[in-house]
Amino acid sequence: MKLARLKTGGGARLVRVDAAGRRFWPIETLAPDLPGEMTALIAALSGGATMPEPTGEGEALDPAMLLAPVPQPPRNIFCVGKNYHAHAKEFAGSGYDSSSTSAADAIPKAPIIFTKPFTSISGPWDDIPMVPGLDAEVDYEAELAVVIGRGGRCIPKAQAMAHVFGYTLVNDVTARDLQGVHKQWLLGKGIDGFCPMGPFLVTADELDAGTMRVTCMVNGEKRQDASTADLIFDIPTLIETISLSMALLPGDIIATGTPEGVGIGFKPPRFLRDGDVVECAIEGIGSIRNTLRKVDPAALHGAA
Repeated sequence: MKLARLKTGGGARLVRVDAAGRRFWPIETLAPDLPGEMTALIAALSGGATMPEPTGEGEALDPAMLLAPVPQPPRNIFCVGKNYHAHAKEFAGSGYDSSSTSAADAIPKAPIIFTKPFTSISGPWDDIPMVPGLDAEVDYEAELAVVIGRGGRCIPKAQAMAHVFGYTLVNDVTARDLQGVHKQWLLGKGIDGFCPMGPFLVTADELDAGTMRVTCMVNGEKRQDASTADLIFDIPTLIETISLSMALLPGDIIATGTPEGVGIGFKPPRFLRDGDVVECAIEGIGSIRNTLRKVDPAALHGAA
């Protein structure tokens, strides 16, 4: 099952989308007893509620209508650092990795978990804001994101996949200079608009998360191309690790890490600039396309 959020005159509505991503059926008419908010819908379906199969030809889907599928998870997005072997090595050799002191410890021995505030989430076609003071060393990171369905604490690896509702795609955009200056990753990665997401939320029964191809192109040039089979710590390990410390909740998001090919992996680094176009894609989920745009800080005053 493929789910999405679409723009409407009054906000957004949840829809079920066909396999080709071309037709949709509003949840409010397909299953009027189900919630009209994505996190609540995830919880209901994971708790035993059912959604009938669509009938009729549905409505034509305009991709420009798509919004981030899970814009308000119950808390910050859980993110995993250095979770592909080749990326861990390129990061360790970049001079930006404050978590590694030598090539010998480039590959982590346990998952590195940090978070991005949910306020960083933006839509699959939204601009990535280039705010003065945060725009000098902006980088891209295409990632598979796991969406939790049935929550739980102390979930063992053997049972972890039963807690996965589905998957989406995120770009873990990062201000590398802030990541280095502050010696941790929150401020460099948690910037508003630095987590484009989409285009769909695809349920776990539709995909094999262990073999999906993750790619990223900048201005049409392929930069990242890897398989989730290359993850250092697989999805069950991540779920077991995080849930040992805290209960996972329906709608929680785990961004599983990015492959080799980010901007700091080049010599010299290739950072994003105003007007650059970044397209991230994962087979079975789709692609998102975002343009870097300069922002006047004065326009952000009082935005909250």
